[in-house]
Amino acid sequence: MRAVVFTEPGPSSVLRLVDRDLPEPAAGEVRVRLVRSGVNPTDWKRRQQPLPAPEITPGQDGAGVVDAVGDGVEGLSVGDRVWILLGQREKAHGTAADYTVQDATHVVPLPDGASYDLGASIGVPAITAHRALTSGEFGPTRLQPGSMDGLTVLVAGGAGAVGNSAIQLARWAGATVVTTVSGPEKAALATAAGAQHVVNYREGDTEAAVLAAAPDGVDLVVEVAPAQNNDLDVAVTKVHGTVAIYANNGGDSYTVPLRPTFSKNLRYQYVILYTLDERLLRAAVDDVSAAVSAGALCVGEDAGVPLHHFSLEDAAAAHDAVEAGAVGKVLLDISDD
Repeated sequence: MRAVVFTEPGPSSVLRLVDRDLPEPAAGEVRVRLVRSGVNPTDWKRRQQPLPAPEITPGQDGAGVVDAVGDGVEGLSVGDRVWILLGQREKAHGTAADYTVQDATHVVPLPDGASYDLGASIGVPAITAHRALTSGEFGPTRLQPGSMDGLTVLVAGGAGAVGNSAIQLARWAGATVVTTVSGPEKAALATAAGAQHVVNYREGDTEAAVLAAAPDGVDLVVEVAPAQNNDLDVAVTKVHGTVAIYANNGGDSYTVPLRPTFSKNLRYQYVILYTLDERLLRAAVDDVSAAVSAGALCVGEDAGVPLHHFSLEDAAAAHDAVEAGAVGKVLLDISDD
């Protein structure tokens, strides 16, 4: 089978396409013939870190068809359409290959009508968004229609992959969504995702614009750039609000003003999937799958997520596109189905 690998940390040029033996699933595992593989910022970031194994195949997200099932696996059968989450967590070989072997708990049935493009786009963005949206002190711990009725969410960077998922999931759950973007093209994407209020933070007074949309303040912030946005977040959140931080875009540190922060009883929730408690992960998988089944979580230009397709041979270019800030979702086309 074909697989993208690297044997040393570095730029995208360390990625090579090689032939490898077809892996066999052990007990509790399934083998998936991949149709699409999703590329996320975590892929190029981890590629630049020390290697946990002599050879790495990147890729946390993917979608395809179950090809073989190990002993003891229940609920999955050969021929099932599936999506994969955290495909390279604590293992050497992820989804940038013709086939991947995964623990069955990381392989999820792909709802009828959902495309492989969508399946390969779900994992990192949607699970991250779910955790952020369910981390509030008085908000829901699960998402479903009506679970966020009466709540207002501020999504920083609503045209990003996580931001888009947060908008779609919050709207499905009944929240009012305000989002910030950097220009008119991204504003159009955030509007397509379902945000009711879109603020261009490069024009005018962002704080005033957010509070104009949410005069009582927001209940929850889904934050991608705390080093740049923390002052805004503190200013626009309600008492007992939550700032859920899932990335360090724009800087690796920030200063928290104590008096304004604790006077509001604010909660800061940090979000990363690699160490997320399994109970929270399973809840997210179930809720995200329900949203996909309901047609509430989509990809494509009409949903505010332009798709950028690359061949497996062009994996390095796909990584470069993500590192350069491609708007939308970057996918590797591995096979036709």
